Amino acid sequence: MNFPNNLREVVLDTETTGLSHENGDRIVDIGCVELINHVQSGKIYQVYINPQRKMSAEATTISGITSDFLIDKPLFHEIVDDFLSFVGNSRLIIHNAKFDIGFLNSELKRIGKPLFNLDNVIDTLEMARKKFPGSPANLDALCKRFGIDKSSRVTHGSLIDSRLLAEVYMNLLGGHQSSILFSKENSISSSTGEIKKKYPERFFPPSADEVSAHEEFLASLNSPVWNQR
Repeated sequence: MNFPNNLREVVLDTETTGLSHENGDRIVDIGCVELINHVQSGKIYQVYINPQRKMSAEATTISGITSDFLIDKPLFHEIVDDFLSFVGNSRLIIHNAKFDIGFLNSELKRIGKPLFNLDNVIDTLEMARKKFPGSPANLDALCKRFGIDKSSRVTHGSLIDSRLLAEVYMNLLGGHQSSILFSKENSISSSTGEIKKKYPERFFPPSADEVSAHEEFLASLNSPVWNQR
């Protein structure tokens, strides 16, 4: 299913061998979560990447990813087309966007691919600092502030962090995040997560009285939108 670009966003996170792409650090893990109208659709993208260099001890401690684990993983140029296809032209939602975009653009530049533009990125770190000035704005602190369960976050995996960030992002916007649920018996869940019962379709036409009452109601409306085109 294709959605207009303004309805689709992609929450993105990366894990890296270290903190500086200028000094040769590389991406080892990319995780993405698709949002449709700010709601997690259930569609994800995640891949581990062989960085062709050793993980730093600090990075392994944070992410749990080891150099040995990455030996048989694909190189960035081998996964880049699938990654870019998933992202498309959608707006990116990233926590501390300059870090992740810096690493992504470093990888893209290395293989001659077009770079990401920060103008199409929402930085939730900046959002949090504006909304809660002077308060901690890291992902752990924001999950605690919004009561988001992060018990699955033993280490900083990109997909786990993207899922949590999707929840944080919705709360920063002032709403509650939920997933789109599909079922033959039930309709898509509402923004509150409630699954609405699907009632049987009506297979008989409205009566003359019902049609008359409906037309009378429409005539009583003040400047309906269909008359303002």
